[in-house]
Amino acid sequence: MNTAMMNTAMMNRVHAAQPARAPVIDNWLETGWADRELRTDVSVGLSSSPKELPPKWFYDDRGSDLFDQITRLDEYYPTRSERQILEREARSIATASRANSLVELGSGTSTKTRILLDAFVAAGRLRRYVPFDDSEATLRSPGVRVHGVVGDFEHHLGCLPLDEQADAGPAQPRPPCMLMLLGGTIGNFAPTKRPAFLDAVAAAMRPGDTFLLGTDLVKDTGRLEAAYNDAAGVTAEFNLNVLSVVNRRLGADFDLDAFGHEAVFDVRNEWVEMRLRSTRAQTVHIPALEMTVEFAAGERVRTEISAKFRPERVRAELGAAGLAVQRMWTDAAGDYALTLARRVPSG
Repeated sequence: MNTAMMNTAMMNRVHAAQPARAPVIDNWLETGWADRELRTDVSVGLSSSPKELPPKWFYDDRGSDLFDQITRLDEYYPTRSERQILEREARSIATASRANSLVELGSGTSTKTRILLDAFVAAGRLRRYVPFDDSEATLRSPGVRVHGVVGDFEHHLGCLPLDEQADAGPAQPRPPCMLMLLGGTIGNFAPTKRPAFLDAVAAAMRPGDTFLLGTDLVKDTGRLEAAYNDAAGVTAEFNLNVLSVVNRRLGADFDLDAFGHEAVFDVRNEWVEMRLRSTRAQTVHIPALEMTVEFAAGERVRTEISAKFRPERVRAELGAAGLAVQRMWTDAAGDYALTLARRVPSG
């Protein structure tokens, strides 16, 4: 479960270090893109066996608020662990990256991002911040030199404006960039899709650029499952919210009371799998798709995987994409890792 947003407070704190400029926004998403994506994902996902719905549809306004609540729960350690690493190591990250442009994949209101931006400002390095998000409204915040990109991870990484000169001047080489994907979001990619994503990240970079990746680490099964089965039931409500999204946007008649939340750690695949279980045999109608979906009692719909990593797997997957690990930091408990990898010349 991961989301990131960018807030005005973060922009204003950096403002003192740089003159304000109106943000530049590149929007690569066509009108109606989200509606078409939702229709396709629901149609394909609920026709599959087993059924599934992609986790990106959790995040309407209600879902985003619920996830924010989740990050503050005692059981949910990843956000605290990642913040702990950043608070301790942000300056080391700024120094090791040698970058003066930060490119955040999945950007938004994040205190964790603010920690990094402040560290780069303190080091005298930050010249440009490039947030990549699927919402233009999220990117339009004043007070920092921003070149926002509205797009989709799986389609538009090649459109990142990494070759801009920023303040280097036309006769100077382009300064190094640091791309970052925080929050353990990489774990939401199926293992078959992660290599293509990392290849796309590497292809967008030049030799010398760096990539900062947040990954949740394999640990005791009880702690992993507790993080997704909180006692207050917030994660259950978050999981069920995807059905509310389909009801509202596609006119479906899912009865949320007829589905239960499940989250289990798959030891073989080393991921937490979140599901919705039909508590009875039922028929659901989705008028916008002219679709009828039958559910057997006990049938499950997978709504998310959240892969957990071992350090050696992080190194191997980054290395396969041409990204050489420079440093890896963990929190005090060893629950979570931030890895800085550098793009190496091909050949």
